[in-house]
Amino acid sequence: MTWADFVHWLDDNKVVLIAVTCSVVGAATCLAALRIWLQGPKCKSKVRLDGKTVVITGANTGIGKETAKDLSRRGAKIVMLCRDLEKARLAAEEIHKDTGNTVGVYHLDLASLESVRNTAATLKDTEPKIHCLINNAGVMMCPRWETKDGFEMQLGTNHLGHFLLTLLLLDQVKAAAPSRIVTVSSIAHTQGRMHWEDLMRTETYDAKEAYCQSKLANVLFSRELAKKLQGTGVTTYSLHPGVVQTELGRHIHESVNDFIHWAFHFFGQFFFKTVERGAQTTIYCAVDESLANQTGKYYSDCAEKKPHPRGECDDDAHRLWDTSLRLVGLDHYSV
Repeated sequence: MTWADFVHWLDDNKVVLIAVTCSVVGAATCLAALRIWLQGPKCKSKVRLDGKTVVITGANTGIGKETAKDLSRRGAKIVMLCRDLEKARLAAEEIHKDTGNTVGVYHLDLASLESVRNTAATLKDTEPKIHCLINNAGVMMCPRWETKDGFEMQLGTNHLGHFLLTLLLLDQVKAAAPSRIVTVSSIAHTQGRMHWEDLMRTETYDAKEAYCQSKLANVLFSRELAKKLQGTGVTTYSLHPGVVQTELGRHIHESVNDFIHWAFHFFGQFFFKTVERGAQTTIYCAVDESLANQTGKYYSDCAEKKPHPRGECDDDAHRLWDTSLRLVGLDHYSV
């Protein structure tokens, strides 16, 4: 085809070409708008945290790291509790260079009650006041592993480890009142239920089912804790951060087929929240002034949301509290 032929062909098909071009541009614009919408809102609060201490679990990566970075920029002293100390120290150094504020690092393995107790004991000596405790770390849809104490890994790490840590640090949180306890849950709690007859899923195990149970436990724990802490000046919050492209989904390929695993990560690059946006609701619950007198509620996209009815069941919340006390060896504990 000569150049003249090509120009003639363009002239004959210009209507079709214009229509195709408009369709492509329109589709691209819609996809771009959808991606922006899916990122969700940002926390608008400009509150400073100078002189305050924030303790965050799992802050060496993902939304925990972004949360730590944001709160450090507000002037807070950040205390990172992480299983991988090497990664944690690198993250702490990065945050310190960015903000110029103090970032401490301590080892914590939430899959070991001994580790939780040791870390809490250390913090009693180093952090007399904790203005905000953020229970962020977690595992998602892993094989049926067990913690060092024989608990199903997802319930043991996502709930029981944080449950024990929170109670052991509660005196320091109370000493800093008004103070906050923020627990990162998930919309997955809406598909969960507490399997009271087999909490550790020893008879039948489904990775997703176990994950959803652990996230429901997060919501119930935050709700019951709020009741226990009435009048202390300590408020509690649970939240869904959004669907975020982080390392949390690293075990999904072991629970689904290869195509679903590929699609999850491929489309996640375009439509899942970035870690910065995924951290916004955690930051909102930690700092927003409008929440100062709210407690025990559930949030998503920087706004209060109604949890699943199972997340509002006071009988289950109370039962989970008593069961968790027994499992972590705090039978005679009183707030």
